[in-house]
Amino acid sequence: MDNLLSIVTFIPLIAALIMAPFLRGDDTSAQSNAKWLALGATSLTFIVSIFVLTGFDPEDTGFQFVEEHTWIAGLTYKMGVDGISVLFVMLTTFLMPLVILSCWGVTHRVKEYMIALLVLETLMLGVFCALDLILFYLFFEAGLIPMFLIIGIWGGANRIYASFKFFLYTLLGSVLMLVAMIAMYLDAGTTDIPTLLVHEFSYAPLSVLGLNVVGGAQTLLWLAFFASFAVKMPMWPVHTWLPDAHVQAPTAGSVVLAAILLKMGGYGFLRFSIPMFPVGSEVMGPLVLWLSAIAIVYTSLVAMVQDDMKKLIAYSSVAHMGFVTMGIFAANQQGIDGAIFQMISHGFISGALFLCVGVIYDRMHTRDIDAYGGLVNRMPAYALIFMLFTMANVGLPGTSGFVGEFLTLMGVFQVNTWVAVVACTGVILSAGYALWLYRRVVFGDLIKESLRTISDLTGRERAIFAPLVFFTILLGVYPSLVTDIIGPTVAELVANYDVATADLALHNAVAGADH
Repeated sequence: MDNLLSIVTFIPLIAALIMAPFLRGDDTSAQSNAKWLALGATSLTFIVSIFVLTGFDPEDTGFQFVEEHTWIAGLTYKMGVDGISVLFVMLTTFLMPLVILSCWGVTHRVKEYMIALLVLETLMLGVFCALDLILFYLFFEAGLIPMFLIIGIWGGANRIYASFKFFLYTLLGSVLMLVAMIAMYLDAGTTDIPTLLVHEFSYAPLSVLGLNVVGGAQTLLWLAFFASFAVKMPMWPVHTWLPDAHVQAPTAGSVVLAAILLKMGGYGFLRFSIPMFPVGSEVMGPLVLWLSAIAIVYTSLVAMVQDDMKKLIAYSSVAHMGFVTMGIFAANQQGIDGAIFQMISHGFISGALFLCVGVIYDRMHTRDIDAYGGLVNRMPAYALIFMLFTMANVGLPGTSGFVGEFLTLMGVFQVNTWVAVVACTGVILSAGYALWLYRRVVFGDLIKESLRTISDLTGRERAIFAPLVFFTILLGVYPSLVTDIIGPTVAELVANYDVATADLALHNAVAGADH
């Protein structure tokens, strides 16, 4: 089908446009209709996206399902997926029906809530499918708006502060990226991403404000994109918006934020930074590796002293994204394979952990760790699910969390042994804070009177967790489901990167000999 990606991308938006004028009123019937329409639209999106996956040829390292149309003013609408982006499309379409199901208890402005989630899904899918710079930027930035509303309207007591902090951090980071995109257009004469991937930007040294910039224009462009993607990941030290956003966001918002939105930063590094600015990536790579290692250790230590469950898991997400950036800028097959696998795995695991918090928050209306204890006595099914995802988050062999971390560390070890050693301490620390949280919430005697009537998982909640459990274990024991799809594309990415950086080394050697 020629327009399969557009169909997948815009089904949720069409449902939102239907919902806006036609589902009026705020009674129980209207709320139920809005939820069912949103669930139907997201489920249909997932079903159609399966045709993208089944029709995808992993051995073809180019872009597939490409569609291109010219807009007004010469702007180009171009969509396509390769071995890297197709799995992020699948992750998004797979998780969104579960996110809608998790909102079934919402009663405040339900129609608007569903519309915000549906629009957000379209914008996230657009980011992963866009093959034009301007189109990518529009999807990338527009995604801020529905998430800003989700946090600001349906969030917690301090939601206004958190939503503005989220919006300003991510928007300001993207301003430099827009400037870089304009510079790229002026240099290459096109905004077509496949063309830009083979265009060589200058890496002749430049003098800027009296400083000699190694890697020249490539390094400057790399830094501009880095400003946006580092905030989006988020990397230390520009991560401070994330804990506030997670704590104040409703459960559905936290799941989308952790499982999908954070991955846009990693995807940006893989789509732009590594292939388009290989010399800039080579020059700045050691800095990113050490920033990532520091992030893993620092945020793990911060997680250990949290008394709010959501904030603890939020800092855990920052630590796990540190493994992703390490793997990407190791710039070898194992590192990048591990980084992509870690992002997919983290989508399942972190989404499930925030859902676990949401389950008991819906019953007790508190996220304070000290308010719980002994839940295994009243909620054995919940205790089992929570244990599985806690161990997956730690990186227990047999779960998807182990594969991503192991591959990433393998890749980094080949590049910088000391960074790998420091990062390994983060694995130990993650076991510390995760098991500490689990012990205090689930184990022990049921002392607190308020917990004596708490109920176990409902049928709807079990249905939400079931597919997440399935894929967390499946990818843990059969990781080639992911690596077979991403492998050829990553191999070509690494080969092109090696050629470009070898040219730099040769250029520097010749320049040194002449000097």
